Amino acid sequence: MSHPFLSFDKVAIHLGGREILSPTSFEVARGEFVCIVGPSGCGKTTLLRAASGLVAASGGAVRRKGTAVTQPSREVAFVFQDYGRALLPWRTVEGNVSLALEAASLPADQRAPCIADVLAKVGLTKHAHKFPMQLSGGMQQRAQIARCLAQKPELLMMDEPFGALDALTRQGLQDEVARLVRDDGLTVLFVTHDLEEAIYLGDRVIALQANPGPDRPSLAKMIDVKIPRPRDQLGTKEHPEFLNLRRELFAFIEQSHD
Repeated sequence: MSHPFLSFDKVAIHLGGREILSPTSFEVARGEFVCIVGPSGCGKTTLLRAASGLVAASGGAVRRKGTAVTQPSREVAFVFQDYGRALLPWRTVEGNVSLALEAASLPADQRAPCIADVLAKVGLTKHAHKFPMQLSGGMQQRAQIARCLAQKPELLMMDEPFGALDALTRQGLQDEVARLVRDDGLTVLFVTHDLEEAIYLGDRVIALQANPGPDRPSLAKMIDVKIPRPRDQLGTKEHPEFLNLRRELFAFIEQSHD
C-alpha cells in the first residue's frame, strides 16, 4: 500500500493550556516544496517542530512514509533562522559541517570528501577554514544549510531561514535553495512571513490563522502555485499568476488581523 511522503492527520497541539493548532490535516508529496505563512502566533514553527518530532502532537498524528513521527530522525534536517546560534563559534566552517558526519559515526577518513562536496554546493569552498564570526550573515546561513545537506536528509525543515538577511542576500539564497532542492530531490516545509518568498519558492502555500476555535480552523487556506519553473527574481514576480496569488494572500493576512 502506497503512503504519502508526509501526512498530518487531524494534528492538534496544545501548549500551556492554550490551543496553538486546531485539528489540521494535509499531505505533502515527495519532492514537494510547501511554504507556510500566517500571522505571528498562529503555530507555523510549532507545526514544523511537530513534523520533525521535536514537539509531540496533543491529538492526531504526523506520519512520514506511513510511520508515526514520535522523535527526531536523521532523515529530517532543520534550518533555523538564528544562524549565529546554530553554528559553533569555535569550529571552522568545515568543522561545523563535520558535526553532522560525526553524529552519523562516519569514519574520520571519509568525512573530508563529503564536506568538500556540500561546501561546493553552497559556494563556501574558499571559506572552509574560516570561523563563523569571519563570515557574513548570508555565508553563515549557507554553512548551516551545508551542515544539513551533509546529513543527506529526505525532508528539510526551514524556519524563516532568510528573515534576518538583507534583500539581495535573501534573493540569492532563495535561488540557491531552489536549485539545491531540485538537484537533491528534497521535500521541504518552509515557514516565512514574506508572502512573495512563499509564492516564489513554493509548489504550494498553506496559510494558517491565529486563535483557532470550533468555527475557526488553523488551516485557513491552501493554494497551488502553478507558475512554471525554473523561476527568476524579475520575470516570475511580474507573472500575472504571481500577482494574483500575492493579492489573495495579502487579503488573507490583512483579514486575519481584524
